[in-house]
Amino acid sequence: MVVQSSLNPVDCNDIYKSGFGQNGVYTIYPAGPTSPVQVFCDMSIYSNAKWTVIQNRQDGSVNFYRKWDEYKRGFGSAAGEYWLGLETMYLLSKTRKYELRVDMEDFEEKKVFAQYSTFSVGPEAEGYKLTLGDFKDGGAGDSLTYQNGQKFTTLDKDQDVNSGNCAQIYWGAFWYKDCHYTNPNGIYAWGESTFGIGINWQTWKGHTYSLKTITMKIRPVTEQK
Repeated sequence: MVVQSSLNPVDCNDIYKSGFGQNGVYTIYPAGPTSPVQVFCDMSIYSNAKWTVIQNRQDGSVNFYRKWDEYKRGFGSAAGEYWLGLETMYLLSKTRKYELRVDMEDFEEKKVFAQYSTFSVGPEAEGYKLTLGDFKDGGAGDSLTYQNGQKFTTLDKDQDVNSGNCAQIYWGAFWYKDCHYTNPNGIYAWGESTFGIGINWQTWKGHTYSLKTITMKIRPVTEQK
């Protein structure tokens, strides 16, 4: 069920401040009243700011090996596995300064995270370039800084620095460099997998272990205290 909140909230933090404190699917409006987007809001982590989930993998129910237009628009279901959409991420980045947290779990039920002090996505004209701030360790290690500053690559749009297409090589889509230390949109492989094609976080489980869950979420920096 989608919960409706008042006015036109830009993100989940706005929804929380308007009186909604339960985890769940809500509608946000990153570019005003004509731009409704469904999103999962994580209200559970203790802080004054709440998290907008931009990516979630949990059971392999959604195919993430998709083309540019789908990654631009977003796909999946906010109640389960989904990708929010590069254009929406860009619109959010234009509006506020965000930080990023990446939560992950293996098949032995161990949970860790990585956090980055800032997160932004550039416009499509710049390839939806990723910009990250300082890393904070929550047990996962830093597998994302390597890909900082990179444009987004899909199977039909190659913007990485590798001589091939990293999305095609590793069956995913992401801000690849040459190619990756993390592949959150790779193949859901239930643990051990072929090198690089699974949902990898290299500094925690290596390139041959595909995680059970991974969730990328953002919140406004100015609200975190």
